[in-house]
Amino acid sequence: MEERLIDSSFRQEDYEEVGLRPRSFDEYVGQEKVKENLMVFIEAAKQRKEALDHVLLYGPPGLGKTTLSGIIASAMGVNLKVTSGPAIEKPGDLAAILTNLGPLDVLFIDEIHRLNRAVEEILYPAMEDFALDIIIGKGPSARSIRLDLSTFTLIGATTRAGLLTSPLRDRFGIINRLELYTHEELKKIITRSAQILNIQIEDEAAYEIASRARGTPRIANRLLRRIRDFAQVRSNGVIDLSTTQYGLEALEVDEKGLDRVDRNLLYCIIQKFGGGPVGLDTLAASTGEESDTIEDVYEPFLMQLGFLQKTPRGRKVTRLAYQHLKIEPEQDAQISIID
Repeated sequence: MEERLIDSSFRQEDYEEVGLRPRSFDEYVGQEKVKENLMVFIEAAKQRKEALDHVLLYGPPGLGKTTLSGIIASAMGVNLKVTSGPAIEKPGDLAAILTNLGPLDVLFIDEIHRLNRAVEEILYPAMEDFALDIIIGKGPSARSIRLDLSTFTLIGATTRAGLLTSPLRDRFGIINRLELYTHEELKKIITRSAQILNIQIEDEAAYEIASRARGTPRIANRLLRRIRDFAQVRSNGVIDLSTTQYGLEALEVDEKGLDRVDRNLLYCIIQKFGGGPVGLDTLAASTGEESDTIEDVYEPFLMQLGFLQKTPRGRKVTRLAYQHLKIEPEQDAQISIID
């Protein structure tokens, strides 16, 4: 799988993004309903001098789940401990983290759906009773002791909420889905990021980047940094509309946010299989990609745009995709019509 500019997963080059993250709800753009509710819950918890209920944030990558956890901890006035599901390999690792939390502190676990099952079992009493059940010794002499913990708030983040076990999901009192951002919201984020990075950008250019960022702030900031390079070389450092369009064309990101990989997938179905339907394994063999990669990485955005349709017989390209690619369908092609 090749590295893509418009891939929403966190990459090495995105460490500069950390400096762009908002620090408060006032700075955080978008997700208005989620913000409103969280501010009420946080204020109520502070008035009662209690820990905030455990929070589950789910949705596509790059929408601000980690950022939101930092804002929650800041609004509560407590410390934030950040880790991830794959990093907690043994129950002892989790026990060490939990015992070091102070009163009302926030523990953020990214990719919580990837927690080891043995680790997850330890987490249940910790979330519910703020206690750890530890087994000491082995065999007949083994005994269980309960270790009390400080009250804390667990914030779990996942891109695949369906993979969470029911016992874990049921222990979260606040569950929020983060939605893709509108073009106007992304324009505000890009304008703010440009100010922090000391970049001059015109409104039309900011909107152009926003319209191709696939509804994701992480991709918007990544595109902004790449267009900054074109502006520095071609237009004295000022990002205007013509420089932005030139740069995005050079980066092969079209007006819908599709890159070369997305278009090649659509071309493959159209040119080799008459627009479909074609099975996932056949498509994977034809494109040289893993079937899981196609299903988890490439397909979701194409389906959101209405360019690809799943049917019982396989994947089919829709009329909208033909129109976008400026291809006339063959007369015998079975086209899905999505308006």
